[in-house]
Amino acid sequence: MRKMSWSPIVRVMLGVGLLATSTHGQEAAPAQPSGLALAAAMEQSLQLAIARSEKSVVAIARVKRNHSTADNQAIDVRPNPFGLANVLSTNSDPTDPDFVPSEFGAGVVIDRAGLILTTCDVLGDLEDYQVSEFYVTAADRKVRSATLKAADPRSNLAVLDVKSRDLTPIELGDGSQLRKGQIVLALGNPYAIARDGQASASWGIVSNLQRKAGRAPDDSNQSGKSTLHHLGTLIQTDAKLNFGASGGALLNLHGEMVGLTTSLAAAAGYEQAAGYAIPVDETFRRILDDLRNGKGVQYGFLGVQPDLNIVARQMGEQGVLVRDVVRGTPAERSGIRPGDLITHVNGKAVHDFDALVLHVGSQRAGQQVLLAVERGGQQIPVPTTLAKYRVYGQPVVTQPEPAWRGLRVDYWTAVVDFWLDREQLQAIDEEGCVVITEVEQDSPAAKAGCKPNVAITHVDGARVSTPQEFMAAVASLTGPVTLRIAGSPADAATDWVVAE
Repeated sequence: MRKMSWSPIVRVMLGVGLLATSTHGQEAAPAQPSGLALAAAMEQSLQLAIARSEKSVVAIARVKRNHSTADNQAIDVRPNPFGLANVLSTNSDPTDPDFVPSEFGAGVVIDRAGLILTTCDVLGDLEDYQVSEFYVTAADRKVRSATLKAADPRSNLAVLDVKSRDLTPIELGDGSQLRKGQIVLALGNPYAIARDGQASASWGIVSNLQRKAGRAPDDSNQSGKSTLHHLGTLIQTDAKLNFGASGGALLNLHGEMVGLTTSLAAAAGYEQAAGYAIPVDETFRRILDDLRNGKGVQYGFLGVQPDLNIVARQMGEQGVLVRDVVRGTPAERSGIRPGDLITHVNGKAVHDFDALVLHVGSQRAGQQVLLAVERGGQQIPVPTTLAKYRVYGQPVVTQPEPAWRGLRVDYWTAVVDFWLDREQLQAIDEEGCVVITEVEQDSPAAKAGCKPNVAITHVDGARVSTPQEFMAAVASLTGPVTLRIAGSPADAATDWVVAE
């Protein structure tokens, strides 16, 4: 727990209050606070908060691999004393002090091992991240080459590794405790002006909470809500966040990071003056723990389709009315029925379908949650063990789960696209199965004929419904192992025999 400390503003106010009473019991004339003293106290608070954290905020530049001068030539426009602009061509070497990147953002140091947290926005297209080089410039002005350790498009968070032991990690606060009107500061790299590692600062208040990123067309997700932040997570602030500030730190007056600034919500039609940040809350910390270890991030999945009753919504009805339940999903297994009204998840109120997806997704796959369901005028508790949500976009994982004889499997709900893979959805065994996600070349699994995107229902006759059950089933087996696969409705079940 943080030691209680009074900010300069509070100390001045306490002092003013004490001056209003007599030390000898005599009533004194009310003392008027000095405007200059209050302003100076406010100024000092901001300075202390910035000084505490600015050494942990870095500038990030992205350069295409095998770049040429023409490809990455940046233009530096500098005013001269006569009011004219000098357009200077800069060096294309990212380690050159005069290098001005054309693709840039910010990041924060999260531990002394040299790991940098930023947003996926800063890294560009994750499907082609291998064609890019990343450079990090810290407060010591050193330029360090960085590699991508992990990235998760659903949370819009990514971790870079600079393999440096001399950086200072930022202290994380609690973004879930923020309130409207609270003063916050932003540190980042707007317009790449902090490319020397000296982060730029702005300040303002928390304008709103649990804001939604603007929906955008997305070929991979017909809902247009490919991230958690399209469901309502973002901190809105009037602190100035110009182009390039994404990946920076949003601080409280103690200098703790309570949010990671993002450009995700900067869409056409949104307020130009508004800035947004991903809150540092329980879900954020869970995701960060996976990413810093190079692992993939899991999100819980329930399996219901909502009845979007506009009239009921206009009348103020809260909760999610279930229109349909997807067969073979946790919702069906736990007894959820069409017509049920889901009102709470683990005690948290569910106002609409976005909130339901957000609350369920904040949990890991395989975790049990308690749903509150209204059915026939009665409130019914429904414990449910979640499956895994399918993440749209390209995650980056450098420490994948261990393979068995060259084979990796996952929850079928994380593989099947409910919008597009209708044929594969029909082939899923609702009694329980896992789906092959990867078969290593020349492995025993490959030699047995195993292929990706095929559902496995049994291991040596034992039903498997989750990756954990699959790995537990094969852990003690030696010699040839029989995997039963589910075919399409027109085909019979078949077996694969995987030798050691």
